[in-house]
Order: sequence, then C-alpha cells, then structure tokens
Amino acid sequence: MKSTLKLFVALCALLVLASCGGNVRRVSPPAAAIQQLTVQANGDWRVDLRLHNYSSISMRFDSVRLELSVDEHAAGTVHATPAMSIGPTSADVVQVTLKPSAMAKIAVADALATRRSLSYRLEGKVSATPDEASKPREFEVDGRSALNPAPGLDGVLR
Repeated sequence: MKSTLKLFVALCALLVLASCGGNVRRVSPPAAAIQQLTVQANGDWRVDLRLHNYSSISMRFDSVRLELSVDEHAAGTVHATPAMSIGPTSADVVQVTLKPSAMAKIAVADALATRRSLSYRLEGKVSATPDEASKPREFEVDGRSALNPAPGLDGVLR
C-alpha cells in the first residue's frame, strides 16, 4: 500500500512539472554576425549579415542599423530593412551592400593578400517585433568576431 501511495505522489509531481514546462514565451535580445564579406569589382562590399533570434517565439526583424569596423577601422553603417520573420532559436541571412571607408578597404585587402584573419565589430540597434505583438522593440547589439579568407574564392572572407 505504501509503495502505491509513493507511486501516486511521484506521478502527480511529474504531471505538475510537465505542465509547468509548456508554452514559455521568452523574448531574448537578438544577435548579428557577418557570415560572409565579398569585395565586389567596384570596391563595394556585399555583406551577408546573419541575424540570430534567441527567443522562444518567432520575431519579425524590421530594421538593422549597425556600425561596422574592421581591424579597429570604421568601415561604415550596415543598414537594412529585412522585414523577415525568423523562427524561435533560429537564424537567417540578409544581404547588404556597403561602400567602405578607405582605411577599411586597405585592411580587408591586406587580410586577403596575406591570407590572415580579420577582426570585426558590429555595434548598433536591431528593431524586431515579437510574434503577436503590435509594437517593435529595439535591441542593442555589440558583437565582435573574425573572418578568414575563403579558400579558392578570391575577395571572400568568411
């Protein structure tokens, strides 16, 4: 009889815990990173910007405005209005064209010529609207990483 009571209490506790883990709606700040930087023939850059949604719900990414610097040289502003929805804990890519500063062009050309990594920083704001919300929210983004020349692809850093 005691073992049946213990089993009943254990099952009740398990049911209570299972019901608590249901629809948790958590909105977390998104992140942005460069997936690929391609130097075009005219000297402009095509930046494949990867937007990460770390929330437990879908988010509609309305606008992105990030200051890009490479090897501590200001390159310019990455501005996009993707108007895309990204699912929970997922990512997607938006392409942006940028006319970089002269010092940033030199830094990228040097990294490509010497086949070395290139550090970068993205700092600014991302505007996104959580699913089923009416007002967009602004999130501060400050990310640092590095890109490396892509083997066999001239003018491409990944």
